[in-house]
Amino acid sequence: MKRGFGSDNHSGISPEVLEAIAAANVDHALAYGDDEYCERASRLFKQTFGEQASVYFVFNGTGANVLNIDAMCRSHHAVVCSDTAHIHVDECGAPQRIVGCKLLTVPTPDGKLTPELVKTQLHGFGFEHHSQPRAISIAQATELGTLYTLAEIKALADLAHSYGMYLHMDGARLANAAVALGCTFKEMTTDQGVDCLSFGGTKNGLLMGESAVVLNPALDVELKYRRKQMSQLCSKMRFMAVQFEAYLNGEQGTENGKCGVGEVRPLWWRNAEHSNRIAQMLYKEIQSVPEAKVMYPVQVNSVFVQLPRDVWTSLQKEYFFYDWDESANIVRWMCSFDTTEEDITNFIGALKRLL
Repeated sequence: MKRGFGSDNHSGISPEVLEAIAAANVDHALAYGDDEYCERASRLFKQTFGEQASVYFVFNGTGANVLNIDAMCRSHHAVVCSDTAHIHVDECGAPQRIVGCKLLTVPTPDGKLTPELVKTQLHGFGFEHHSQPRAISIAQATELGTLYTLAEIKALADLAHSYGMYLHMDGARLANAAVALGCTFKEMTTDQGVDCLSFGGTKNGLLMGESAVVLNPALDVELKYRRKQMSQLCSKMRFMAVQFEAYLNGEQGTENGKCGVGEVRPLWWRNAEHSNRIAQMLYKEIQSVPEAKVMYPVQVNSVFVQLPRDVWTSLQKEYFFYDWDESANIVRWMCSFDTTEEDITNFIGALKRLL
């Protein structure tokens, strides 16, 4: 299959991750996370997010999001999220079915919640006829490729806590966000008051497996049982753990987790920096195409473009990518850690030829 621009899930696996999996594929190890590999990875998560952090490996991003929501909510609770949030649009009602809670969606122009927008849903507290607002869920980066600043994250966390609520972050592309903002994972999450986090790597070079990271110890109550009930407990969990070990190793050991000039960057940074940079190249090339209108700021590895319908449908015959809003002729182009400059050049060439 030709490299397309459909999703960063379509890319392969980083060689470093494959090597880590192969290295763990010797002899026997205890199952269900009771092994040395998972112990090492758990320590690494504490070094990365803070000593209070605990990690639960799961099979996929939906599992991570639902486990986090289950930690925060019961069936009579509600989660405030953007109307473009993954938990609302792309998880087939999993939070509603498994946790039983309600999602209170808010229209946003750029995929980002603000305290003012969230407050429109903060009512009915103590009224037994209303679902009780219990959590705010944001994505970093958002489904529209936009980013929350650190101050914006803290403002939402402060709002949530002032109402006795929690803040959850969907971090399927957290690495891309950290590279774009020039900060560490801890600075973007723990330090801003995020209570729990869905931390992904599949979109950035891992084979499979995501993680639910609980940053607020008050939420870390019997989650290992709830993970099991959700069918998210992996027996050979060491093969998840070593992927994250390869992914995160190298972030620590420098001041504030940041690398200086000439120092080796961790795998998560190298992969995310590349996909972000390639997306900027795509964005720059699009500027020479008058018929193409970029719809949202290009801050990470996604570019949303409005094109004449006959053009993008013809282009899809050569390169795979998804429609984003068919009614408005908006498509989404995703760049991956293995997308090359030649891929961009050829893609733009095909687009110009069709125009």
